[in-house]
Amino acid sequence: MNMWNIAGKAGLALGMLSTAYLFITQWIGTAELPAFISIIANMLLWVVKFGGCIWLMIYFMKKFATQNPEADNSKTFRMGIASALLSALVYSAFSFANVAFFYPDMFAEQIGTMTQQMAPMLDSNMTAELEKTMQRLPQITFFSNLIYCFIYGTILSFAVSRSIPSRNPFADYKPEDQ
Repeated sequence: MNMWNIAGKAGLALGMLSTAYLFITQWIGTAELPAFISIIANMLLWVVKFGGCIWLMIYFMKKFATQNPEADNSKTFRMGIASALLSALVYSAFSFANVAFFYPDMFAEQIGTMTQQMAPMLDSNMTAELEKTMQRLPQITFFSNLIYCFIYGTILSFAVSRSIPSRNPFADYKPEDQ
């Protein structure tokens, strides 16, 4: 049970960090800032989010290993996978709500602009399929983010769990009596 408690806290922290990044960069995109400032701000925010997610995962995996002395690399990896799943659910839910409820007009406007620009290249069947796909955009956003974030978190958990808890290669060494 301790694993799910720590994984829940980790998932919430990771999901909220990614969600904050989503809304801040979205605000930067709608704020009428000079392009150079927007690009620099978005790059810095991405670095903070990327590094912050890695740091948070390491922090919570070490916390789990510290609170559970019997935990080995495999148990730490499982806790990381649980954290990845829960953070993916948090972030995907917010991204779904963003597209479906918070800013649906903004996304509809962007899709309308894109469709108008592509109109000369699309026949009526392709236009109809594009419109049907765009009606499912919130669901597509949810599931694509869920899958992506879970895979990213699982790979990160695998990489990090190899050294948490740290193993002493000399722990079983007993010098021979001479």
